[in-house]
Amino acid sequence: MTGEARTHIVAAGEAELRLDRWFKRHFPALSHGRLEKLLRTGQVRVDGRRAKAGLRLAEGQTVRVPPLFEGNQPGEVARPRATSAPALSDKDARFAQGLVIYRDEDVIAVNKPPGLAVQGGSRTERHLDGLLDALRFGASERPRLVHRLDKDTSGVLLLGRSAHAAARLAEAFREKTTRKIYWAITVGVPRPLRGKIDWPVSKRPGRPGPPSRASRKEAVQRAAAEHVVLDAEEGKRAMTYYSVVEHMGREAAWVALWPVTGRTHQLRVHLAALGTPILGDGKYGGSGGFLAGEAHATKLHLHARAIAVPHPRTGRPITVAAPLPEHMRTTWRFFGFDPESVEDPFAALEP
Repeated sequence: MTGEARTHIVAAGEAELRLDRWFKRHFPALSHGRLEKLLRTGQVRVDGRRAKAGLRLAEGQTVRVPPLFEGNQPGEVARPRATSAPALSDKDARFAQGLVIYRDEDVIAVNKPPGLAVQGGSRTERHLDGLLDALRFGASERPRLVHRLDKDTSGVLLLGRSAHAAARLAEAFREKTTRKIYWAITVGVPRPLRGKIDWPVSKRPGRPGPPSRASRKEAVQRAAAEHVVLDAEEGKRAMTYYSVVEHMGREAAWVALWPVTGRTHQLRVHLAALGTPILGDGKYGGSGGFLAGEAHATKLHLHARAIAVPHPRTGRPITVAAPLPEHMRTTWRFFGFDPESVEDPFAALEP
């Protein structure tokens, strides 16, 4: 057998996929019997360990793939299924590079704007994953996503510049040695002003929403095909620390949030359940997610402000902060809040 084993990183959209179905997606020419033999002999490994075909994968895990020979030709290598991607225009390349707020030999951090999806889908043609070739900066490898943000959420997002760096960063997320701080504007003021929300959540099916170019009324009506609810019986644990930084009477508050767990829409569901939904969140706040007379505040006011993570090579902590997007800066100015007044975004959220 010739060739070299390769290590692949499980992408965000492949979480919970069975190992055998992951192989079917990436190596369609590989037979199930051949895969079972590779698994039995330990040639395929997940995070360095032997695995079975039915193993459910997690985002950021590593899959060791040995040299694969398929078909009747000796030495014919089964390669990952090719995906056609259009070449990036100069405009798209400049756009992607303009998002970078930190870069070293192993890590890139970008400030994702609201409205840009992290990965593609059936109705999503433009997404961050499709722009990553512009972020090689001379490196031989394409940078890899190691975590996600919702399409409407802005803020800091980390990329690994190699398979090794991406695996170490993903491990830090799984082992919760990474800390993320979000900033939000809420409609109303959470009580108490500082606390912990420890309410389990689960996903539920929903109805399709209207077109994305939404007025305030449409934003209230819009509901994705999947939404999240509090679920004490069957839900997964979701824990959030929060602290009110400033508030404008009883009308609105600037809130700092630390999600200890990373459930889908966790922060949005938790704050809505407190009776203080995030401004612009018609999905979970309904009409209560908007302020009277604030026509500019129809966009979601949720921003991944800062992240602290052990460096994948040195282990020393690195901290990256992302400036607020324009619609949130406008709201900060409207209420007289000063984002520069908070020197350490983590300080207010120590348990």
